[in-house]
Amino acid sequence: MKTPYNYPSLRVMTTANKITVVRILMIPAFVTMAIYYGQSIQHGAPLEWERFTAIAIFLIASLSDGVDGYVARRYNQRSSLGVILDPIADKGLLLSGIITLSISNWSEGDPDYGKFPIWFPVLVISRDAILFVGTAVLYLLNGKVHVKPNWTGKVATVLQMVAIGWVMLQLRFLPLLYVVIGAGFFTLISGIVYMADGVRQLQAAGHAHATKP
Repeated sequence: MKTPYNYPSLRVMTTANKITVVRILMIPAFVTMAIYYGQSIQHGAPLEWERFTAIAIFLIASLSDGVDGYVARRYNQRSSLGVILDPIADKGLLLSGIITLSISNWSEGDPDYGKFPIWFPVLVISRDAILFVGTAVLYLLNGKVHVKPNWTGKVATVLQMVAIGWVMLQLRFLPLLYVVIGAGFFTLISGIVYMADGVRQLQAAGHAHATKP
């Protein structure tokens, strides 16, 4: 006879969830190393081991996203906790990279390649905050939310990751500003697309443009 513990959705701390938790715990480690490296540059004595450590932590954390997903699918370890933790880990890692590299300069010789312009984290955080509030409102009004992944959102995420890598690896064959503008453009467009989809869901449920009887 099966007990409730036989069902994957009720097994809380699965191996996949443990990997996700480790990824979340790696975020403050990355932020610490990234800030310390920026401070070492300000002091005129860059400690490259701090930069390489920050890069390694960020890379391992990013790769672990695919690992926990594979484990969850391969061993049937999908759970309600994993549904909550995974996006928190993903968004937390991405935002920590963008914010940290906006306040900490990673280039001693050319500051334009060492940090993001302030409007970039403001744009990313504002879009995510608006989408979070919009999702909450949609859930309160409709009782459900249908999040439809859009290619603009996927491109925005990829370009944000590329921008972070551009700073950490100190790539110079294309100005950092061009990469950030591209990431910012798709971040803005994806936000508009998701908001438009939210409005359509409200209209379909009769909460928008309601007519008088």
